[in-house]
Amino acid sequence: MNFNILTIFPDLFDTLDHGVIGKAKNNGSFSINLHDIRKHAVNKHGQIDGKPYGGGEGMLMMPQPLKKSLEDIPKNKIGKVIYLSPQGKPLNNIKAKELSTEKSITFICGRYEGIDQRFIDKYVDEEISIGDFIISGGELAALCSIDAIVRHIPGVLGNEDSSENDTFSNGLLKGPQYSRPEIFEEMKVPDVLLSGNHEKIKEWKELKSIEATINRRPELLNNVKLTKKQRKLLEDLTSQRIL
Repeated sequence: MNFNILTIFPDLFDTLDHGVIGKAKNNGSFSINLHDIRKHAVNKHGQIDGKPYGGGEGMLMMPQPLKKSLEDIPKNKIGKVIYLSPQGKPLNNIKAKELSTEKSITFICGRYEGIDQRFIDKYVDEEISIGDFIISGGELAALCSIDAIVRHIPGVLGNEDSSENDTFSNGLLKGPQYSRPEIFEEMKVPDVLLSGNHEKIKEWKELKSIEATINRRPELLNNVKLTKKQRKLLEDLTSQRIL
């Protein structure tokens, strides 16, 4: 898989050289091609932004440097063009998995108050947001998006089941997890996890997953297709909360 990044801060993407994502990059599971928008500045001062017509706060990235940066990429390597924007549709695990099947993705990393709408209208295929909050620029959003997408590429994670069992993989939050030692500051690992009874352990994990979702993100249950067993667990938990 190939990622093209249009940015004014290419050094920020050194983060992708670390951890499991860095290993996947070194193994050739995906590649990163950085394109510095300032190389196509409109003047010798490196300007790539201008005041918005009609007034308003801040500056906007102009369309010309963005267009020329996009033209630096071979047409058959551009793939889906995504502008990372708070106006975009939310990125979730389902979307990340869908994007992992693309051969190439080009991320446009906006700065300042955003980018000229004419560039969006002509060249952007999709706008994506990583959450209902504002950050300094699209670079951090691109890093989060790439990490979320790359995890779904076959062979990237050491355990092939990891991406399928992560939080949100089935629409639910993950329940609590425990490691060694068995007792930490007088707090003991739940007995069921030490029992060796895999069926009981699986049932406990499902229960705790649903419990965490009810307590922290109950709205997620509106979009989850539960199994018959999970529905029964949900009913039992709900009745206990009412009582």
